[in-house]
Amino acid sequence: MGPHTTADDPTRYRDPAELDAWKAKDPIARVESLLSAHGALTPERAEAVAAVADRVAAELRAACVALPDPDPMSVFDNVYAEAHTGLTRRRDHYSRYLRTFVGGDGR
Repeated sequence: MGPHTTADDPTRYRDPAELDAWKAKDPIARVESLLSAHGALTPERAEAVAAVADRVAAELRAACVALPDPDPMSVFDNVYAEAHTGLTRRRDHYSRYLRTFVGGDGR
């Protein structure tokens, strides 16, 4: 429901009523409300769940940051089942562009 990127401002093109409609359909909030209504989700349990979620999210972020940078040219891998002339031209252009950087290989 949030912006696509940190540079995106959905208030420029999205009606706030649309966001409110989707918030009402949020499955996580709906399950939380249901469990709370049945007494299965106490404030203590919700806090414990949030702590585990925060820990898992932190581990996931750390693992993503630790990943090695991919080969810049791999952006063209697995785009189409078979290469075509348009893709070949774009790949060639991007390769020349990368060579303009220090090191000449885009790294």
